[in-house]
Amino acid sequence: MTGPNRTAWATLPADEERYRPLYARLLGLRFVNPGGVLCFLFFEGTVALAVLLALAELVTWWAVLVLPAVVAAMVKLNDMVAAIVVRSAALVPEQERDRFRRQMEPVVGRARVEWISHSVTGVVINADPARPTNRSDRLD
Repeated sequence: MTGPNRTAWATLPADEERYRPLYARLLGLRFVNPGGVLCFLFFEGTVALAVLLALAELVTWWAVLVLPAVVAAMVKLNDMVAAIVVRSAALVPEQERDRFRRQMEPVVGRARVEWISHSVTGVVINADPARPTNRSDRLD
C-alpha cells in the first residue's frame, strides 16, 4: 500500500499525548479524540447506569462490569472504523485520477435544432400527418 505512513495521520506530539484523558490513552485511541467530559460519561456514566439498573433489579450485578467493557469495545471499534475511513479517503484522489485517465475524451460538436416559431407551452406538436376524423365519431 502506497501513501503516507499510518503514523503521519494520527499521532499527537508527546507533550499533548500526556494531557489526553486516561480513558483514551488506555484504549489506545488514535483517530477518535474524546474530551474529558465524554470520557467521564463513557466510563463513570456507564458504571452509574449499570449500578442503577442493577439496583432496580432489571439486570444482574454482572452488568456493572460488562456494560463499561461493552461501551469501551464500541468506542475502540469506532476508532478502528475511523481509521479505515481516513485511509480510504486518502486513496480517493489517486483512484479518481486513474479513472479520469481511462475515460474517453468527450466529442464536442454542434447539432442543428429547428425551432418552432409558434410553439405554445403545454401543447405537443406531432410531425405525423393528421388522420381525417369523421364527424360521426365526434358526436358519439
